[in-house]
Amino acid sequence: MQKSRHSGAQSVIPSFAGPHVAVIMDGNGRWATAHGLSRSAGHEAGLRTAREIVEAAVREGVGTLTLYAFSSDNWKRPTPEVTALMRLFRRALLGEAKRCLENGVRLTILGRRDRLPSSLRHTIDQVESLTASGARMHLRVAVDYSARDAVLRAAAALRGEHVSREQFSELIARVDHDRLPVGEVDLLIRTGGEQRLSDFLLWECAYAELHFTRRLWPEFGHADLEAALFDFLARERRFGGVPQAVAG
Repeated sequence: MQKSRHSGAQSVIPSFAGPHVAVIMDGNGRWATAHGLSRSAGHEAGLRTAREIVEAAVREGVGTLTLYAFSSDNWKRPTPEVTALMRLFRRALLGEAKRCLENGVRLTILGRRDRLPSSLRHTIDQVESLTASGARMHLRVAVDYSARDAVLRAAAALRGEHVSREQFSELIARVDHDRLPVGEVDLLIRTGGEQRLSDFLLWECAYAELHFTRRLWPEFGHADLEAALFDFLARERRFGGVPQAVAG
């Protein structure tokens, strides 16, 4: 599915056809508690859901899919949980690299890397290099990510230079290790019932359509993604303008 932008919107031309969908994958821990399982089991279930949603997004024609996996604030969680998550990320990357390659998916990891384990950084480099030719969909996974920190780093890199919004968007992407100009988010989905951005893609979500669902992330499936995309397509996006009926 594809949603064209309003002709008056100022945005970077995306490298991949189709909308840019961002997802805040919330609710793994609550799902695990509800099922009498450990939080680690909840994250394992969340990984299975992420795999299903990535495959569904490719089939639905999504151009860019950005998943919020681990925020910079998540370092505050108990050390055993963080350690388990880092191991899960690395295992997931190793396991999904071939799948991404076969499906034409380019994989990029956003966020800081200096605080990640060296083994995980090495795996990230390998997987990004392996999938660099993928042209069907761009999958971006945010790990140790903070939108406010990204904006601050991009602003510091300008050193007084005046740039356009498009150029600043590209600079934000570069400071978070993404060399492709993916542009603004079209649709932001958050699972788990909360209704906030939680420091995720604040600049890129300036005109994003927001879709909140009470489903916990391990419960979210292909049908839910499809419903969110249909809801998105039904909305009129004006980017600060007036409705088409009034304009006409």
